[in-house]
Amino acid sequence: MSVTVVVGNPKPASRTLTAAVLVAQGLRPDSAPTVIDLVDLGPTLLSRGDPAVAAAARTVAESELVVFASPTFKATYTGLLKLFLEQFDGGAGLSGVVAVPLMLGAGPAHALAPDLLLKPVLVEIGAIAALPGLYLSDRTFLEDGAIAAYTERWRPVVAALNTIPAVTVQATNHA
Repeated sequence: MSVTVVVGNPKPASRTLTAAVLVAQGLRPDSAPTVIDLVDLGPTLLSRGDPAVAAAARTVAESELVVFASPTFKATYTGLLKLFLEQFDGGAGLSGVVAVPLMLGAGPAHALAPDLLLKPVLVEIGAIAALPGLYLSDRTFLEDGAIAAYTERWRPVVAALNTIPAVTVQATNHA
């Protein structure tokens, strides 16, 4: 099983990265996740065709489970993550990939952001976003038990979703 963590925090080695790795390990304890810390790609995300960005996008598209993680910035996910998500074609770019939207924030005001803001984009680019998004307190997630509760609840669902064969989605024009 290939598991990937994509982190859109502009700070390297962030709490967002730590939380995302813990979520990935909790959902698939049998697989060490590949980590893509987007801050390492920096300005190369602004141009199409960069080899490192293309390799990162390929890793994500070939994964079975991807945790997409971002801190909450201005009530939504970061531009860094948005730039990376722009690498995928709409409809089928992440076909067959189980995606988990994860966001961290300072308080509960934006607790619905993973489901309201990040999940629709993941669905638009073809991911299977069947799990609810997870919002964590950036100060207490290591102690509050939220990751353990989430991963224990949803681990069997991830396992079941990863047994479904990938279906290629083909757009048709009926006009």
